[in-house]
Amino acid sequence: KAFMSFLCCGAQSCPSSGGEAPQPEQSEQFPSWLGWQGRAGNIIGSGIFISPKGVLEHAGSVGLALLVWVLGGGVAALGSLCYAELGVTIPRSGGDYSYVTEIFGGLAGFLLLWSAVLIMYPTSLAVIALTFSNYVLQPVFPNCIPPYNASRILSMLCLLLLTWVNSSSVRWATRIQDIFTAGKLLALTLIIIVGFMQIFKGNYKELAPSNAFRFWMTPSVGHLALAFLQGSFAFSGWNFLNYVTEELVDPRRNLPRAIFISIPLVTFVYTFTNIAYFTAMSPQELLSSNAVAVTFGEKLLGYFSWVMPVSVALSTFGGINGYLFTSSRLCFSGAREGHLPSLLAMIHVKNCTPIPALLLCCLATLIIMLVGDTYTLINYVSFINYLCYGVTIMGLIVLRWKKPKIFRPIKVNLLIPITYLAFWAFLLAFSLYSEPVVCGIGLIIILTGVPVFFLGVYWRNKPKCVNRLIGKPALCASLSSLPKLCLNWHQKGQGTASAVGSAASHSPRPVVTAARLAQCHSIPFHPIPFH
Repeated sequence: KAFMSFLCCGAQSCPSSGGEAPQPEQSEQFPSWLGWQGRAGNIIGSGIFISPKGVLEHAGSVGLALLVWVLGGGVAALGSLCYAELGVTIPRSGGDYSYVTEIFGGLAGFLLLWSAVLIMYPTSLAVIALTFSNYVLQPVFPNCIPPYNASRILSMLCLLLLTWVNSSSVRWATRIQDIFTAGKLLALTLIIIVGFMQIFKGNYKELAPSNAFRFWMTPSVGHLALAFLQGSFAFSGWNFLNYVTEELVDPRRNLPRAIFISIPLVTFVYTFTNIAYFTAMSPQELLSSNAVAVTFGEKLLGYFSWVMPVSVALSTFGGINGYLFTSSRLCFSGAREGHLPSLLAMIHVKNCTPIPALLLCCLATLIIMLVGDTYTLINYVSFINYLCYGVTIMGLIVLRWKKPKIFRPIKVNLLIPITYLAFWAFLLAFSLYSEPVVCGIGLIIILTGVPVFFLGVYWRNKPKCVNRLIGKPALCASLSSLPKLCLNWHQKGQGTASAVGSAASHSPRPVVTAARLAQCHSIPFHPIPFH
């Protein structure tokens, strides 16, 4: 009880409403059990099949690599607690984008959206697509790394196929997600069970303390920062419930419960998956492997070794589909709010799918896929992710100072955001020092959004020629049939206005949620950003 009271100081009374929290409008609520199960299921994704090699490479020993995984779970828990306070204090779905816009203003929110559209989602898609091709091709090239061209072509074909599926039907996209999610569960369950069997047989030589902390290189502070960046890619998704705060039943109660159940569960799964790897492979074998789970299966599963590449390929295939699904909705939402060209706010009249937004996400991913290898891209996207997380949590402290009397159903101890921000500053500073080109390019891309914001959003009295250039890009000229196939949700009278907070009440545009797209076919929609 003392620990819980330290973390969450409880509810405050609301001066203006007699102690009762203002309740946002809720159209379709998620049941309470979806809180921890959804958060755990969203975090556990294809990242655990990608990151172990990167973490071990920078950590320099087995023992330190395992500590990075455990501490990564602790950092995710601290961030989740901060997001829980923000989620019930600013009860609007949209996560980081909503909080940063509300606290810091339109420019900061736009830059976060800009980085997500141009960096975070496309880079994550590229990493998962390249992992898919590596696991599919590894059995074909068992003794060498799959050819560069073959890997890229297969990744592109997979991405184009799923873009077509998401453009054709919301129902197909959600069914693919449900079916292929089973792939990651099968692979991880099998790895952990076989790992425990190996330990019971006494095959844990690399895990003995004398061997676990035997360093083959002395890691610098910069190496440790990069190890945490690699691990953080696997933990990404811990903030997903903040995207659906308005739909969650009793968030004051269920958000902390989801954190205290899901984060330890995910940390357990990740740590023991890595322990299982080391019962079958030496550190040198793991570092030389291009597909860690495939190597694990070849060593321990015998005739059933084919299960591993198939399971991981299914998992990554579902991950690509999930990222396409959510990233296109983010583009759609940004365009609906006037932060992106109005073309991206169009949906197909018959299929109710945001085709222009899907095409933009696909094109950005194809470009990024050609400019870097998997682990460089992970450093790139993790750095930007952590930058956005830190700015959002910094907003919690700013909101405490600007609005000290605002109603806070959950109020975390200030030591939690301060501890997170101290770790955040360390990680970003030494990552930038160790990878100046990779991280610097990310910062430059974010800053390019500043003139775009002032030209496209802030400058309202633009000449008609400029409005035509921004609102109807040259792409429309080559897609003359698109306006006939797509409906622009900027039109008056469409959608349902949702006035939650002052920002929404002053918005001249109707608020249309992504759930409206699914309602075209009268099917349930769950806006969970599957990893």
